[in-house]
Amino acid sequence: MTHVFRRVALAAALLVGAPAVFVAGTTGAWAATATTITVDGTKGGRIFDGVGAISGGGGNSRLLFDYPEPQRSQILDYLFKPGYGAALQILKVEIGGDTNSTDGAEPSHMHSATDLNCDRGYEWWLMAQAKARNPGIKLAALSWGAPGWVGGASHTFWTADTIKYLIKWLDCATSHHLTIDYLGGWNEKGFDKSWYEDFHAALAANYPEVKLVGDDGNKGWLVADAMAADPAFAKAVDVLGIHYSCGYTGTDKGKSCVDSANARGTGKPLWASETGSQDFNTGAFATARSFNRGYIDARMTGYLNWPLVAAITPNLRFAKVGLMVASQPWAGSYSVGRLSWAIAHTAQFTAPGWRYQDSASGYLGGKRDNGSYVTLRSPNGKDYSTIVETIDATAAQTLTVNVAGGLSAGTVHVWATNVASTTGADDFQHVSDVTPVGGKYTLTLQPGFQYSITTTTGQGKGSAKGSAAHGLALPYADSYDGYAVGTEARYLADMDGAFEIVNCGGGRTGRCVRQMAAQAPIVWRNGARDPSALLGDTGWTDYTLKVDVLLQHSGYVELQARVGTQAHDPSQVNAYFLRVANTGAWSIVKSSTGTPKLTTLASGTAKALGTNAWHTLALAVKGTTITGTLDGAKLGSASDASYATGQVGIATSQTINVQFDDFSVS
Repeated sequence: MTHVFRRVALAAALLVGAPAVFVAGTTGAWAATATTITVDGTKGGRIFDGVGAISGGGGNSRLLFDYPEPQRSQILDYLFKPGYGAALQILKVEIGGDTNSTDGAEPSHMHSATDLNCDRGYEWWLMAQAKARNPGIKLAALSWGAPGWVGGASHTFWTADTIKYLIKWLDCATSHHLTIDYLGGWNEKGFDKSWYEDFHAALAANYPEVKLVGDDGNKGWLVADAMAADPAFAKAVDVLGIHYSCGYTGTDKGKSCVDSANARGTGKPLWASETGSQDFNTGAFATARSFNRGYIDARMTGYLNWPLVAAITPNLRFAKVGLMVASQPWAGSYSVGRLSWAIAHTAQFTAPGWRYQDSASGYLGGKRDNGSYVTLRSPNGKDYSTIVETIDATAAQTLTVNVAGGLSAGTVHVWATNVASTTGADDFQHVSDVTPVGGKYTLTLQPGFQYSITTTTGQGKGSAKGSAAHGLALPYADSYDGYAVGTEARYLADMDGAFEIVNCGGGRTGRCVRQMAAQAPIVWRNGARDPSALLGDTGWTDYTLKVDVLLQHSGYVELQARVGTQAHDPSQVNAYFLRVANTGAWSIVKSSTGTPKLTTLASGTAKALGTNAWHTLALAVKGTTITGTLDGAKLGSASDASYATGQVGIATSQTINVQFDDFSVS
């Protein structure tokens, strides 16, 4: 139904309350700023490629796989199901490299040149789940690191072996009946022009449908400048993708986006191939701005939010960054963030292949602080959607829309989110239907809102809710015997290296967890670190972690207790360690995010563990006392009051294989 407000009534209403939108017909409406646009089916702009999110670059989806049903399916629906939640149009995943990539590590499909397992990790499962909900979703992938063997003597990513390794990954995707649409190089590590040219040739020969993205860098449009100077390199790159083109952090994020004449001049798709790094609620402000202004300022047509979901424990650095928070699989609890609805304001009203309307995209009243709008039309030239944000506006303003050029003059549906609200009831609401009069209608927009104005239907807001949050109860134990070989143990999250289910060695039957990375990886940043994995509740206080261990090589094995805050990587973490070497040398160590990183609290030498023999290690924390034992005999104790609560973990020295079994916390 059309609601017509006369000027006096509208002005009075604005004084006493501010609903999401007022609608005016030919009588007009009052506001501080007035903007008039024409959406014309004969006018054009660049092709829209889609909005999506990134699973990877940090292990941020790890705990999602361990959620029970129906909560796991509910989370997946909120992420991927059309007309329900974020309705993502692109899913980008990490090609696991056995190395930390922010808040965790993902396993490689090839730990060595002779090893291939196309079922490792959770990204294959996640892509299949996304496709099941939206068969039209586009799939993309990128490496943050890689197993060391691909680097050869130079230990670099830019090798022929890496190209073969990535082609093998695409073979794995095919085995899972997944078609990959986009593939990148090395995350935020620049580009090697010859490598891109060689990789493009390999894709053309093996997977010609895959488009190569360059360069996933975070230093602006350097790739475009290089392409302008080198035609062979320009031919090799199909999509130009850069990171955080509209800013990284701060209250100004998304207010303006970096443009490049060289980038535009390529005529190729321009993407924000990573954006985000924002809180699952407050990140809606920057996202609403960026998804509009990226096109207005820089003609960017694809936007990928990092990360997809915060399915990690709360002691990790980006614990509430993503579209949703899902950190308690044992409880089945989760929260849908306002960021999901900020993305839905584009994703539920468009589709890849729609075309932007340059003449109906810009800034309200010609000023950035008033807000922005972009318009896209469907390939059939009938439907259109206009997405508006008034994030920084300070007063109501009007938007008058004239419809022309064969576009539908029928009913327009208006959806709105009060981005500044603190209640979910104000997220993604269908607030009005408008019937144009003489091909024209006017809306009054409130400050601090995001709007979607569309001739399409089928939008919706999911209503499922997670279970109540609660801690993981003790005692906790896992024999590992119930898992398939090559999978990951429940709740055990790799921070570095690769911890995977294997058939036990050393004469033991059943299944064990084994650290698989036996060569220093090609890391994304900060150098190689000890492989480690975490499990449990950050609220655990006094307990004993007991694990059977078998060292396959010389080195040390480590148990971790009261694992708390982790900074930039697993080498910067608040925790207590018990380290025992194959020689019998042992130490109780305090690890810190500050300086010094490691402080030895107690040390000594016990009987040698040797290699390929099973032993039982235990690390107990009670009050301020930390105690280590080996095969039931006390190694030593230390006293420290730095950390009172935290998770447990297992770790090894670098480049060795260690097996773990009969894991318990009591």
